[in-house]
Amino acid sequence: MNELVLANLRTRPFRTFIAVVGVALGVVLVILFTGLARGMSNDMTKRASNWKAEIVFTRPGAMEMSSSNASVNTKYAERLLEIEGVQSAVPVIQYLVAGTGSFGLRLIDGVDWDEFARMNEMQIVRGRPAVANDEVVLDEREAGDLNADVGGTINLFGNKPYKIVGVFAPPSGARTKMSLAALQDILQAPGKCSYILVKIKEGVSEEIIAARINEELPGNKINLRQDLIVDAEQRFPALKNFLRTLVGLGAFVSFIFVLLSMYTTVTERRREIGILKSLGASQMFIVGTIEFEALLIGILGAIAGFAVAFAAAFLIQNVFNLAFEYNTGWMLTAIALAIVGSLVGALYPAWRASSLDVVQVLTNE
Repeated sequence: MNELVLANLRTRPFRTFIAVVGVALGVVLVILFTGLARGMSNDMTKRASNWKAEIVFTRPGAMEMSSSNASVNTKYAERLLEIEGVQSAVPVIQYLVAGTGSFGLRLIDGVDWDEFARMNEMQIVRGRPAVANDEVVLDEREAGDLNADVGGTINLFGNKPYKIVGVFAPPSGARTKMSLAALQDILQAPGKCSYILVKIKEGVSEEIIAARINEELPGNKINLRQDLIVDAEQRFPALKNFLRTLVGLGAFVSFIFVLLSMYTTVTERRREIGILKSLGASQMFIVGTIEFEALLIGILGAIAGFAVAFAAAFLIQNVFNLAFEYNTGWMLTAIALAIVGSLVGALYPAWRASSLDVVQVLTNE
């Protein structure tokens, strides 16, 4: 059987190539998009881990990536400072806007720089903090990615130019920051923010302070910083649905390409199949031969898909400077969908081939 299958693959190299490409495409879709989605979301999570604040005070839904809103009254910062054990409280607006960032999106923080930098041990390495409503500061990596520096401009909010007045380090939160007042003015949300970073006094338990805040200011959402540094699929619920949809799309692509390829192959090989059956080949032998051919196509497609995906990931990381993160689970899923999709895609053509009438086929052919 092995020699027969290999001969079939070599006899029609172009069709074999097309089928392998189809399977590889499904593998590439899964590896690249899951790697990009996880890499970029985990990159944002890691930058959040640079916060020195132990508690994030907010309202339910205010920190979801699917919505950018300012629903927290900044006066809560004053009330938080009155709670025993709280050292400082800094309001922040987090806003997702169309721009020149990754995939055409950019995350922006609106902060009072002095308070934010003091809490998170940050500094301006070049230039000065953003003060005016048309000024921004970038972290060092963002400045490098945009090939921009102090004195340049960046377009935000409908291609409105903003002056780059400073570059900061280390990265923390969004890579682009402007003044809290400026972002409040843009969003028409005076006195509002997305969340408040709360730093507690040394030696005081985070859980105790969180309990005190919850008791004093009920109805709000209290997050401990370490609880925000979790797997991307837990941090962003919509990401899990996106990845599942992507896997389904990859499996469908593999299935369709193999189905069409094997169906055409069976149609063209009616005479060969008829001869095999006349020589005593059973239906299971015919089905097994076609399924084995599909298995080889699935394996070759997986290998080709991984090769292309690794090369593309290298370019994404080193040329486009985007965050990319491989995940063993999704890589195994890509292999499974390539092989299973190929086998399932070949089932109908295999059944059709095994059901051919020998007399009719040999008479017509």
